[in-house]
Amino acid sequence: MTNTISQKPSLHYLVRQPKVATQKPPLIILLHGVGSNEQNMFSFANALPDNFLVVSARGPVTLRKNSYAWFQVQFTPEKSIINEEQAEKSRKEILKFIEDLKKVEDFDENQVYLMGFSQGGIMCYSVALTEPEKIKGIAAMSGRLLPEVKPLVADNERLKKLKIFVSHGTHDSVLKFQYALDAIDYLKSKKLQLEFHQYREDHTINSEMIADFVSWLRQTE
Repeated sequence: MTNTISQKPSLHYLVRQPKVATQKPPLIILLHGVGSNEQNMFSFANALPDNFLVVSARGPVTLRKNSYAWFQVQFTPEKSIINEEQAEKSRKEILKFIEDLKKVEDFDENQVYLMGFSQGGIMCYSVALTEPEKIKGIAAMSGRLLPEVKPLVADNERLKKLKIFVSHGTHDSVLKFQYALDAIDYLKSKKLQLEFHQYREDHTINSEMIADFVSWLRQTE
């Protein structure tokens, strides 16, 4: 695997070039959870299809050394309280990042996928549902759909080509399983194409989840 680091686009990132020669490869952008970094999601890069350009982005909010987020969040027994301004800024930042990547990486802009875990999964929903023309498909893993984003969601006609993979652990102690069910209900109300997988797991990504995602990904190309 060839790893390079670039800071030219708006977000710091790691990249795995396609393992097979492709003139315009599909792109998948990996989005980490709160308190993590781009190295975490990049650990799954080798498990993804060889023909993809794989990019793992770092969240713009610094929490401490090697610890980043897309927005700050406070967990209370009743609910999660998010920094709405940061969440919206990061939604726009990811969209800008995709545009920036076009200047330095070679990929098919009509085949852009997002794969995010936890807060990264939240950002997948926020980006794709508001700008579906720029995203072919997303994998929201152990995430949730922010109520604050719903007023910005595109209409059903614009959304109809978007493909969605949702996975969640039934024993998730960080972002409850109910968040997945609520998101599924909303996505179905928008007539979206989706595949939903649930696992007897806590807040994590395991090999079974990656295998299911890769299987879905190959079907959507």
